[in-house]
Amino acid sequence: MSFRFFRTIFTLAALGIALLQAIQARSAHAGEATVAVATNFLLPAREIVAAFEAETGSSVTLVAGSSGKLAAQIIAGAPFDVFLSADETRVVQLIERDAAVADTRFTYAVGRLVLWSPGPLPLKGGTVASLDVDAVGRLAIANPKLAPYGLAAEQTLAALGLLETLKDRLVFGENVGQTFALAASGNVTAAFVAASQVATLKPGEAGHAAPVPDDMHDPIRQDGVLTARGAGNQAARAFLGFMKGPAAGGVIARYGYGKASE
Repeated sequence: MSFRFFRTIFTLAALGIALLQAIQARSAHAGEATVAVATNFLLPAREIVAAFEAETGSSVTLVAGSSGKLAAQIIAGAPFDVFLSADETRVVQLIERDAAVADTRFTYAVGRLVLWSPGPLPLKGGTVASLDVDAVGRLAIANPKLAPYGLAAEQTLAALGLLETLKDRLVFGENVGQTFALAASGNVTAAFVAASQVATLKPGEAGHAAPVPDDMHDPIRQDGVLTARGAGNQAARAFLGFMKGPAAGGVIARYGYGKASE
């Protein structure tokens, strides 16, 4: 056999060994994690998970719901390794109950609230401050006891001096996803939803949105944390690290969230 033949065999063998080593190295870091995520962040979370899985080989399962319900489930022993809340409060509660790892807590995004409708908004002018009470049949907000965006909507109506006036016309979604669906289906005049929910709508579905000034409600600082159950899960820890990186940051910004430093 020729020298060229043996050189080819040697090269292929070397490449095979290198590929095997790469696969083994990736497998060493691979794992599985379950992430409980607030409904408003589900769409960007899916993109971030896809990028994380492609980079690490780990597998992440997302479970979405209202922050209040997810936190209660974690306290009750639900098998979640990471919690991406829509507020700070629920994360603090978990830490106080020893259900989360305190030093892993961080703010991954700052939420923004908008008034949205697939049709014309019930406004006399171009801002939320000009909300036309007479044009509001029913107004949807997320349950303020369970969902931070619902609490922010309630605070906004109070700041406008309209909470008492409109209380009998409020329709409550369990979370901000259900609240958006109420408006999208035409069952209410408009809804207070997350800016992230309308940021990537197609032109024909975009409808009309009016941003709510930040000073009308408490900041919606969305915190993430490793749960006590996930403390020893390396894939879960890696995912939290990935959430702090540039790839995740780009997705978060594209969906209309603010940075923690803002």
